This record gives sequence, structure tokens and C-alpha cells, in this order.
Amino acid sequence: MDPTKALESIFYINLPEDFKLSQEAFQIDTTIPLPVQKKAVAKEDDPGNFNTTELTEEQILAGILTVLAYDKQNKHTDYYRSIIIKARPNIKTELSEAAILKVKDMDFDLAEEMFLAVQGIDPEDRAITLNMALFFDQRADYYRSSGLHEDADAYDNSALSYYKEAILAEPPLPDAYFNFGFYYLKNKDYINAKDCFETYVALTCDAKDEDLGPNGIFKKERAQELINNIKNQNMDDARFKAAYDLISSGRETEGLEQIRLFLQKNPDVWNGWFMLGWGLRRLGRFEDASQSFLKALEFGGDTNSDTFNELAICYLELGNLDAAKETLNKALAIDPESTKIISNLGYIALKEGNPAEAQKYFSIVLEYNPNDQIALAELAKLEV
Repeated sequence: MDPTKALESIFYINLPEDFKLSQEAFQIDTTIPLPVQKKAVAKEDDPGNFNTTELTEEQILAGILTVLAYDKQNKHTDYYRSIIIKARPNIKTELSEAAILKVKDMDFDLAEEMFLAVQGIDPEDRAITLNMALFFDQRADYYRSSGLHEDADAYDNSALSYYKEAILAEPPLPDAYFNFGFYYLKNKDYINAKDCFETYVALTCDAKDEDLGPNGIFKKERAQELINNIKNQNMDDARFKAAYDLISSGRETEGLEQIRLFLQKNPDVWNGWFMLGWGLRRLGRFEDASQSFLKALEFGGDTNSDTFNELAICYLELGNLDAAKETLNKALAIDPESTKIISNLGYIALKEGNPAEAQKYFSIVLEYNPNDQIALAELAKLEV
């Protein structure tokens, strides 16, 4: 929610001296106005018409949570925080659990409001900061899969900011480094990803298996596996990251120069061939790109659905529909819930002159992601 609109949904009132919150009769400082949600609180939302006898505790707490979420500079924040903690001792846990459920329901706006409120209750809790980072990271992925790339970039930036705060925790939070590593992996920043995973391993190296538990043991082994993969394939080479940044920013020709330099010293690294193919595909050089993706498959990229998906796009553009469909089915076998793969199968159906099958594929995409812009647009065309 827009912070301005959120704060416009409340007004401030001064309560009578005998007004108390909860059964513990928490003392209210009547000299400090309390925020109250406007909805269903006062006639015509006019505080002057408000009858305090109609006021409920939940209405005040909702107003306080709005302030804690969106008005970080409010001079009475500490007082409001003390009220809500006294009235609801388990509020952090309750709100966090509710926010996670909203994320699962893809109600991201309400989830964000809840996470912001939790952070407002205890801004020094770095575990909450990490949850915020994970939330924005996940929301960015959702929007990118929906074709909303500008929104995705904005939420990625928010996630980055929260991850940087989370790793400042004292004592350190190992999970902050573990998850931050995957954020960097997603953005092809293998240098920083390796640093994060190495820090995670260092922070957990002295912990006993019984203290780590099965999940902790898995994460420790996974972090070491990723470190080894990055080192063995020289993925922390600065030229690889430069190539990704250049290609993703529309400077494909310069990026291709960097990835070719990388491949000269690392000819067996499938990620390098994938990067080369990606840059060539973006330039419309589909035949050359397909050869690069075949090289990527040869050197280990056959476990990655994106390699097959990109190769299929090249086949599709070259008019080889059978090869494109076969390749996409291989991609789908690796990642059966990938909406971009399912959408591409829809495009092939359109090319084959089978709109009914295309409609089926695009409808499946919307089952996974109701806001997928590509599927919505294609279905709208098919329904005309």
C-alpha cells in the first residue's frame, strides 16, 4: 500500500482518562493522541463526531500498526509500540505467521503491510529484517514471472537493501548469508554468492550435527556444494559477471566480447556457453545461439530447464516447431511448474494453428499465476 494512503486511513483522538486496553488495564497517557482506523469508527470519518464508548481495542491496535508500518519518524512510536506489546504480547509471531499465509495466497499487498508492521514493532530484530528480505525477493520473482519486469526490479532492490541490513546482525545470522547467497546466484553475481556461502559455512563449521538438525546439515552441505561449483567452473571470474550485466542492460555486443574472453580460458563451462547463447538470441542470431545452447547441454546444462527453454525459443524462431516442442517438453520435465515454459508451448500451439490447445496452455499458466501478463494478453486475443 502507498504509505500516504495508508496514513490517510487513520485519525488521531485523545482518550478519556478511564479508558483502558485489555483486561490488564494498561494505563493510557491521555496527553498523547492515539491513531484510530477511520473505517467503521466514526460517522462520515469525522473525529469530532466520534463517540469513545463505541471504540474497541482492535480499532486502536489497527491504527497503531498502521503507524508502526508506515510512519517510522512518528515521535510517539516508542509509546505506541509499548501499548501494542502490552496488549498483544505475541503480536510479532501472530503477524509474521499471518503474513506468511498471505504470501502463500499471493495476497502480497496485505502481506507486505503485515511484515512492515512487524518490523515497526521491533526494528532491531534482524530475523524480521531477513524475513522482509525473503518476502521482497519472492515478490520480485513473482512479478518477473508475470512479465512485470520494472516491478520485479524494484522489489529486487528492496530485497537487496534488507539483505544488507540482515547480515549486520550481532551475533551474525547464518541464514542471512545463506539466503543472500541465493539472491546473488539469481542475479548471476557469483563472486558475492561465493562470499556469502563461504561465510555461512564458516559460521556453522563448529556446530554439531544434532544442533544443526537435518535442515541445517542440508544447508551446510548445499552451501559447500555451490562454493565448489563456482570455484570449479571459475564462475567468480569478473568477466562472467560483466557479461551478464552488459547483456541484461541491452549492451549485448559488449557482453558477448566479455563472455567469449571467459570461454577462451573456460571452454568446458556450460554457464559460459549459455550466456553466449543468451546474448546471441537477444540479438536475433538464432542459429548461432542454438549452437551455443547445444554446447551448454553438452557440458552439463542438461539439468537446467532454462537451457532447453532458450534452445526451444531458437528452434521456434527458426521455424522448427517439432524440435521446439520436443525441447520444451524436456524443459517441462525438469521444471513442471514453469509458467514461461508452459507459455512457450502455447506459442507453439498457435504457430501450429491450434488455438484450442494454446488456450489450454495459457489457462494453465493462470492457474499458477493469475497475474501473468503474457497469458492474460494471449487469452484475450483468443477470445476475440
